[in-house]
Amino acid sequence: MIVVIGASSFIGTYLVDELVAQRREVFATGHSNVNHEYYAKRQIPYAQVDISQQQALERLPKQNVEAVVVMASMMPNNDKLCAPQPYVDVNITGTLNVLEYCRINKVPKIVYGHSHKDVAGLWNCGRPITEEDGPSIVYSADHAVYTISKIAAVSLVEHYRQAHGVIGISFRFAAVYGFGPHTEFYAGGKVRIPKSTVFIRNAIAGNPIEIWGDPTRGQDIVYVKDVVGAIIGAIDSDKAHGLYNITSGVKTTLDEEVKGIIKVFSPPGHPSEIRYRPERPSMPCTYVYDISKAKRDFSYQVRYPFMRMLQDIKLEMEARRFSHLINREKKP
Repeated sequence: MIVVIGASSFIGTYLVDELVAQRREVFATGHSNVNHEYYAKRQIPYAQVDISQQQALERLPKQNVEAVVVMASMMPNNDKLCAPQPYVDVNITGTLNVLEYCRINKVPKIVYGHSHKDVAGLWNCGRPITEEDGPSIVYSADHAVYTISKIAAVSLVEHYRQAHGVIGISFRFAAVYGFGPHTEFYAGGKVRIPKSTVFIRNAIAGNPIEIWGDPTRGQDIVYVKDVVGAIIGAIDSDKAHGLYNITSGVKTTLDEEVKGIIKVFSPPGHPSEIRYRPERPSMPCTYVYDISKAKRDFSYQVRYPFMRMLQDIKLEMEARRFSHLINREKKP
């Protein structure tokens, strides 16, 4: 059995779906009941669990657990106030509670979802960032405590590997794309819409799309289905342990992103016009990651390069798969 903590999240929902498709036994948990009806209809065991409360983990199975996957986290995108205490409670204390559950119940393996904000100070370094780099924290950032809490959690995972024999695997995620994530998010206390969502909406409508600043700046973008493949690959591997970059390993420039979105989403015969605005501020960060370690240890593969990813996202949108995730992302 695989326990997925954070199964009501974007990545968690896709992960549970794939595990079930592979006929694996799954126990799903979430802090909220947003996915309760979805899982109930599919007869997938689901419990509402707040990992910051140790007693809540009593709801988890205690026998025959092959691995625990932790996608639960206090996220800056969902935090309007930037108060530091919830990051400590969920990301540090919550992770410690899960690790204790693994130790006590002899769960052999844990996969932990990490943030690439731990190396934000290297984002514009002009070379692929490796697992040996960092941490390089931007301490002045609005959500610095979030980053600090995630680094502490990864250290706890490694401590339990070395001290207690729980095989700990931490995945550093960068820009994870897919149908459902963060259609709205908080930044600086205000509700924002991600640039990719704006681009796709304009492309579907055939409206012009503006590219601000330097169009050659870009990000390492990975598809949620490749992330899910990496998690399952690490669970099945007898070599995986420690920290891994789980990205595409390729920088997609802003120009490439917009042109790809127009090609896939614009109406036939009516492509959106690109309007370059070099006088406007450029994308503030650009980065790419080295993924050779994941390829070596558990044969990680990027099955969805950028254009194939966009085509699959369009199919997911048309099928309205996991559409309940979209409604959940609306911010007050």
